[in-house]
Amino acid sequence: MTRTVTLTIDGVETTVPEGTTILEAARMLEKEIPVICYHDATTANGLCRICVVDVNGGRLLQPACIAACQDGSKVETRNSRVERSRRTILEMLDSAVDLSEAPAIQDMMHEYSAVPERFPEAKRREFSILDDNPFYMRDYSQCVLCWRCVQVCADDAQYTFALTLGERGFHTHVATAYEIPMPDSPCVFCGQCIGVCPTGALKPKIEFGLQQGWSAEEIRQATRQPRRRKTSDEA
Repeated sequence: MTRTVTLTIDGVETTVPEGTTILEAARMLEKEIPVICYHDATTANGLCRICVVDVNGGRLLQPACIAACQDGSKVETRNSRVERSRRTILEMLDSAVDLSEAPAIQDMMHEYSAVPERFPEAKRREFSILDDNPFYMRDYSQCVLCWRCVQVCADDAQYTFALTLGERGFHTHVATAYEIPMPDSPCVFCGQCIGVCPTGALKPKIEFGLQQGWSAEEIRQATRQPRRRKTSDEA
């Protein structure tokens, strides 16, 4: 027999199977909790903290994507503490990352009345656009380090392990091992990383070319894989 726990979410009592996360329980009640790093196709890690909720008025807010429901808990998904925390996270993200192609996050900015100019002296995360393959572009200036691409490339889906994290602290970024070009990595260009990217940091080259105003011929040339010349030993 499945064990259950009973808790209250925003004043509504609900009973769920033991081990259900607060995010899952809220969704059962059709209550939306915002997420950035969480995706249904990847393992929840509680990285971005945009989904934090107030549990029993505790000292620390809890990430709903990984916090399991506890019997007798009282959860508030959107009180003043929660809203202030989410607003600050969004303002900090916007101060460092190019979110111009992240519509879901822009909607959150509007919903939580985030002020983009709150941290005018913040250092921007700026990287050169990586164009090393005929399939997609990588612009890590738009990356919020949600890990979705790394996870879906690894044992959450593809089992290719082409992507990892490079450097540390503020300079942390998604990369290939030893920063080798993507064609030299285990990448099979399945496109799953693009599918889970929430910000436009990963983009199909055809889409990028259209946005840049490339001609059809320019796009055709940019998306062709150069033929490798045979060596004398292979001839």
